[in-house]
Amino acid sequence: MGLGSRFGRRVAVEAHAVGTLAQAGMIGGTLPHKLLPGISAIRRYGPMGGSVAMAAARHPGHPGITDELGSLTFEELDLRSNALANAWIAAGAKAGGGIGILCRNHRGFLDAALAAAKTGARIVLLNTDFAGPQMRDVCAREGVEILVHDEEFAAVVGQVEAPLGTFLGWTDGEPGPNAIETLIQGSDSSPPPEPEERAKAILLTSGTTGTPKGAPRESPKSLAPLGALLSKVPFKAEEATYIAAPMFHALGLAHAMLAVGLGSTIVVRRRFDPEEVLEAIARERCSAVVVVPVMLQRMLALPEDTRRLHASGALRIIFCGGSQLEGDLAMRALKEFGPVVYNLYGSTEVAYATIATPEDLAAAPGCAGKPPFGTIVRILDDRGFPLPQGQTGRIFVANGQGFEGYTGGGHKEIIDGLMSSGDVGHFDEGGRLFVDGRDDEMIVSGGENVFPREVEELLVTHDAIDEAAAIGVDDPEHGKRLRAFVALAPDANLTEADVKLFVKENLARFKVPREVIFVDELPRNPTGKVLKRELYEMEVGADG
Repeated sequence: MGLGSRFGRRVAVEAHAVGTLAQAGMIGGTLPHKLLPGISAIRRYGPMGGSVAMAAARHPGHPGITDELGSLTFEELDLRSNALANAWIAAGAKAGGGIGILCRNHRGFLDAALAAAKTGARIVLLNTDFAGPQMRDVCAREGVEILVHDEEFAAVVGQVEAPLGTFLGWTDGEPGPNAIETLIQGSDSSPPPEPEERAKAILLTSGTTGTPKGAPRESPKSLAPLGALLSKVPFKAEEATYIAAPMFHALGLAHAMLAVGLGSTIVVRRRFDPEEVLEAIARERCSAVVVVPVMLQRMLALPEDTRRLHASGALRIIFCGGSQLEGDLAMRALKEFGPVVYNLYGSTEVAYATIATPEDLAAAPGCAGKPPFGTIVRILDDRGFPLPQGQTGRIFVANGQGFEGYTGGGHKEIIDGLMSSGDVGHFDEGGRLFVDGRDDEMIVSGGENVFPREVEELLVTHDAIDEAAAIGVDDPEHGKRLRAFVALAPDANLTEADVKLFVKENLARFKVPREVIFVDELPRNPTGKVLKRELYEMEVGADG
């Protein structure tokens, strides 16, 4: 593509984004002179740090976040993040320094993230499932100088050295001198000075098969990401979004920032409870809920009377992401809630790739949807050449939002400006993407290629199976063999022979697992992804 063509495409993408933002109510409708503080803040702090000032200018009295402690308006959030940023700057924080956040979903997370952005920090979003040694190593690698954590994680962060201070983002008792609430109340709430560089979010890979890597991502310099999302999903300004997905993950963080940009209320609770989510959606009149698939599964597992009790006519969007949305679960959700389910496919490294609309999911359950406007997704073979529709190959993405490379070194493969997602998949005749599995999970068993995800998708359609996972393990005769892990539904009975027969009746013979291990539940991380490394460890123990 020539220089002129690339420029023309960028202009078209930005123009399209402006139109979708206007339609959603994110821009327009406010007298220009009232926007000046917000415009100035975005210029000073970038989109992440400045968006809350813009929300305060446009919707000062509108609730910005509602949690167990009540509500804070956008004006209050802006002033609180100013005060916290000023307190940290007074303590020695400088642009480019690491500020780690180990918090569940509550106001303290948002206070810390917005304040860190206003200092120009490298915002390290830490997984609440980390153990002490993992936390210490990640914080050391990412250069964390200030650490914010919930009181419940005090033991986990005990070995972390944060030279500029460790602060509590949430405490069940009275805030002490090291609580960010104390800093906020005792600091100047005027806008902090412009940092020498813009903030970066350091997202951590899921670590389902190894140690999580740091994936830095700059604040977007384009409207394209917002335009891409809003072109597929009907978010509107000044509504309310329940964010159940953890905000330390890209999915939760992106939707928190989207809600701030729209002037919509963020509704959160520190812990996920499916009935409480439905009750809060109805009480707060939420138009959207952001979940990972296992959360949606648990909402649907509630008794029918409970679901009906908390039914909400305001709910227009159930936004799923973070892990695979299985076709059976998508169909059950559409039947229960109506045509409101949307599924995002992406990764920490490539950001977003495709979005499945309710129409896509109804026509092709289990699909990942189509690329939004301005995004290119291609299926390439092992030599980097495009494959035709229907053939499985490596998924590559171009959207202008890819990460910069891992903080510890290394990068995802890039071919002709497109970045590998790390998955393999194919397009159907309707142009919808199907993700067949991780590119490093495919096994060759007896000369045949087997993707564990296809077997997993089938197994969960069985009425007696609640959840399932499959991995490839070494086999002296066939090179690799498939081992399935199955968690049964309550009061269900199923044998290994039953599971094998079910697969044999629906898939090719070589895809039948050689072994079936029954477990109470699958190990998952907070975003719902199955921790395959723990299944491999379980396999080693089983073999002796």
